[in-house]
Amino acid sequence: MQRGRSPASVRSPVTLTPRRVRELLEAHDIRPSRALGQNFVADPNTVRRIAALAELKPGQKVVEIGAGLGSLTVALAETGARVVAVEADRRLVEVLRPQVEPLGVEVVHGDALTLDFAALLGTGPWSLVANLPYNVAVLLVVRVLDDVPAVSQLLVMVQRQVGERLAAGPGDRAYGAVSVKVAYHAQARVVSRVPATVFVPRPRVESVLVRLRRRPQVAVDPAVVPADRLFSVVRAGFAQRRKMLRRALAGVLSPEAFTEAGIDPRARAEELSVEDWGRLAAWSRSGI
Repeated sequence: MQRGRSPASVRSPVTLTPRRVRELLEAHDIRPSRALGQNFVADPNTVRRIAALAELKPGQKVVEIGAGLGSLTVALAETGARVVAVEADRRLVEVLRPQVEPLGVEVVHGDALTLDFAALLGTGPWSLVANLPYNVAVLLVVRVLDDVPAVSQLLVMVQRQVGERLAAGPGDRAYGAVSVKVAYHAQARVVSRVPATVFVPRPRVESVLVRLRRRPQVAVDPAVVPADRLFSVVRAGFAQRRKMLRRALAGVLSPEAFTEAGIDPRARAEELSVEDWGRLAAWSRSGI
């Protein structure tokens, strides 16, 4: 892999303006794909703010998912970090390479949902920064948390409703099974909002930035409660979230399990923390 150069070693890197984004798209006869969620950030202040929120230092390793035309990629390279930019659309890769490779960025053509991250990244720690379309955001975040321990921190730009689900805690309206999955691996919070006006083309939704910091150890000891058992119970509880847990989990837990776990059987799924779910799952019936 190439190492990212320091800002002083390259010639005046400039992030992309809306005009430059449109010029690149027109010059390469590219029409942004709605199916792929292609909305390109085209505001220098925004991408530099994202790079600052990523908390990168010179020489630090960062992988960017969905690099697009390279606007955010340039801002990440300006920090002096070692940047690997992943892009699934081959048309965009051909535009991206001449924009960012002179800055020391390594460009990889690949789909982040199937990419061999272990081979690409090797050992950590890595940071991950991404502008994610709504249809793959949750899948990708969960995949990285589950399968890519080399990534210790994520900063993802997602649709506001998705971001609220990722960062929600017990009692929050957006709290659900995905929120518990995130909390199992990481501490997450929404750190900024991103208006639709900074994108080309302009999306119909507001976006947010969510920072996820991986825990040193997962929240529930897998030696006590294996992850597959834990999340089987979580999914069963949230499948009937309007019901009291004693009814929602009637086929999963015995009535005595609530007493043993110290959980009120009248509670509902959205009231339980990941640690609460862990205590309940320890008393779940086998074979779920």
